[in-house]
Amino acid sequence: MKPQVTKIAAFTGHNGAVYALDKGTSLQTVFSGSSDRFVALWNLETLQAEKFAAQFPAPVYAICHVQEKNILLVGTSAGSTHVLDLENKKEIKILQHHTEPVFNIKYSLETDCFYTAAGDGNFAICSLNHFSLIKIKKLCKEKVRSIALNFHTSEIAIASGDGTIRIFELASLEEKKVFEAHLFSANSVCFSPDGQLLLSGGKDAYLKFWDTTGYSEIKSIPAHNFAIYDIVFSPDTRLFATASRDKTIKIWDAVTFELLVRVNKEKHDGHINSVNKLFWSSYNNYLISTGDDRAVMVWEINVATRIT
Repeated sequence: MKPQVTKIAAFTGHNGAVYALDKGTSLQTVFSGSSDRFVALWNLETLQAEKFAAQFPAPVYAICHVQEKNILLVGTSAGSTHVLDLENKKEIKILQHHTEPVFNIKYSLETDCFYTAAGDGNFAICSLNHFSLIKIKKLCKEKVRSIALNFHTSEIAIASGDGTIRIFELASLEEKKVFEAHLFSANSVCFSPDGQLLLSGGKDAYLKFWDTTGYSEIKSIPAHNFAIYDIVFSPDTRLFATASRDKTIKIWDAVTFELLVRVNKEKHDGHINSVNKLFWSSYNNYLISTGDDRAVMVWEINVATRIT
C-alpha cells in the first residue's frame, strides 16, 4: 500500500545550497549545514529555528552529531573538520587532514573513532577522544563520497568517484573487498538496518542492492533521471528513500524494493533543484530533505496498516 506523503514545513533560513543533515540535540531537532557557511538547528515540533547558529570559514559539506559525546563534527569545502563542544558552545579543534572538500563523516563508539571521506581521494580515521589522526588512506584519484557502517558485520563501506565500493573491516581497517558498482561515480552507500544488504546510488542514476555475505549484486534499478545523492531507511525499517539531482525524492518498499511514491514539485510542492541530503527522524516519522534550493523540507510519511 502506498504511503501518504504530507509536506509539514519548509525551513528557509539558509542563504546557500544545503548539503548536510544530521540528528539534532533532542529527538525533535535536526541540524543542517550549508554553503552559506552556517550550521543551523531546527525544531520539528515547533517548526521553528532553534537559538543555535555556528559559522565556519568555508561552505559546510558534511555534519555528524556524536550525541553520546555531545560534539558536532563539521566538514567544509576547504578540507577542514571542525570539532564543536555543544555543551560549552565552543569550537575545540580544527583538523586539516584533507586538501579538498569533506563530503561525509561517520563515527563508531565500538572503535572510538570517526571517519572522513573527501574530494582528495583520501579516507581518514581519527580518535573520538583526542581528535588526533590515526590513519589516512589514499583510495583513488577521484573523490571519496560516502561512508556507511555495518555494526552487524563490523564493516565499513566506502563509495568513490572511480565507481567502486570498498569494504573494510571496522577494527583493523583491513580491505576485504573492492568491486565495481557504478558507471562514473558511486555517490552514496547505506546498509540496511539488519545489516544484510548494502544499497548504493550512483552518478549513473542506478540504485543497486548488494548481499553483504559476499557483495554480489542482487538487483539494479534505473531509479532516477540523474545522479543519486543519498539513501536513508525509515526508523521502522519498512521503507527507504532516495534523493537525486533530478529534484525528486523517491520512497521505496524495503522488502520488495518496489517504488511507492515519487515526491516532486508538481504533486507535493517539493524541491525545485537538486535534492542533496536526507534524514529520517523517529520524531513523528518525519523525513527531512534539503538541496540546492536552500530549503529544508519536512515530510510526514504515513503508511496504512493492512488488516488481515
